[in-house]
Amino acid sequence: MTGKTNRSQISRYKKIISISNDLASTLDLDILLKRIVEAAVELTNAEAASILLYDERLERLYFQTASQYDDPLLRGLDVPVEGSIAGWIVKNRQPIIIHDAKKDDRLYQQIGKSLGLLTKSLLGVPLIAKDKVSGVLEAINKRQGRFSSEDQESLMTLGAQAAVAIENSRLFQQFDLISEFVHELRTPLASLRTATHLLTHPEISDEKREQLARNIQRETMRLAEMSSDFLSVARLESGRSQFQLDEFDLRELLNECFQLIIDQAEESGLFCNVEIPADLPRFTGDRDKFKQAVLNLLSNAIKYTPAGGKVLLEAEAGPEEISIAIHDTGIGIPAKYLDRLFSKFFRAPGSERMAQGTGLGLSIVKRIIEGHGGRIEVESEVGVGTSFTIHLTVK
Repeated sequence: MTGKTNRSQISRYKKIISISNDLASTLDLDILLKRIVEAAVELTNAEAASILLYDERLERLYFQTASQYDDPLLRGLDVPVEGSIAGWIVKNRQPIIIHDAKKDDRLYQQIGKSLGLLTKSLLGVPLIAKDKVSGVLEAINKRQGRFSSEDQESLMTLGAQAAVAIENSRLFQQFDLISEFVHELRTPLASLRTATHLLTHPEISDEKREQLARNIQRETMRLAEMSSDFLSVARLESGRSQFQLDEFDLRELLNECFQLIIDQAEESGLFCNVEIPADLPRFTGDRDKFKQAVLNLLSNAIKYTPAGGKVLLEAEAGPEEISIAIHDTGIGIPAKYLDRLFSKFFRAPGSERMAQGTGLGLSIVKRIIEGHGGRIEVESEVGVGTSFTIHLTVK
């Protein structure tokens, strides 16, 4: 029996070493978290595993991902620190094994219900790096027998390595985003510095002074927009941006978005139209964030379409999918840039002649659409126009 036990332990340690190397190979937070929960399932022979992240500054605990049951709309869902098993683990910084979850008053059932997973038994461990609790790793429903002390030890070892990997991923993510942001700040700040310097010259004309004032106003607005977009990207990438789920009338929302941009379009000399079927089904998601994504696409279509052009917002529903498309007859985007279009801070060369922008809008749109379990595609031809199509799964 001892020989068999030793072989089992050695096998576990080999798995943990292999998993540790795997975790160290990625800095993408979403991929990393998915690998952690998959490893937790494998090590403990559990039905599922989940990760909840903890924001120490806000004292907030929120769901992030689960193996096999991951639903993007649940990311960021708050879990009470007081009165929940995960909250107990965070506060006490200790692992816990619960053999009969239904008898434990601390069981928070909202996420399990949303995932369609009934929690029968649970093994949870804190994620601690640099003496800070960054979250909780839970293995749910042992497939055979009960969670053991060996399972706990394995999950604690995995949790310690996972916590370091998560911390490294976050630091890299923040450094990468801040570096790009600081780089992008240089252009508007240089314009502001030049304009304010010239305004101190007493000999400049009133016409020139007025032009400089407009430049300052434009660049100030650009900085404000960039800061707002930067914060949106940071929240979406970190998973801290919670989606407020509700069922809403998608047709009504699209018409609302169209009405909000029609005046801007007409002032730009554009012809706009909307084609939305009366039987477009209702949709469950975050109405405000989805509205933000659609408005961003419509605004871009208007900004990059010369006077006399057309913008069309249309939607259709099939048995499995809803598609929403924004077409324009604008300047178009060269094919070689399409793959980079949703990257942070990327703007196709030449687009700055039509309009100023932060280069963050489309990356925000992509995050929001993917957060709703959908996808976004783009087709474009220079001098002909661009089409963005959102695909949503009918549930």
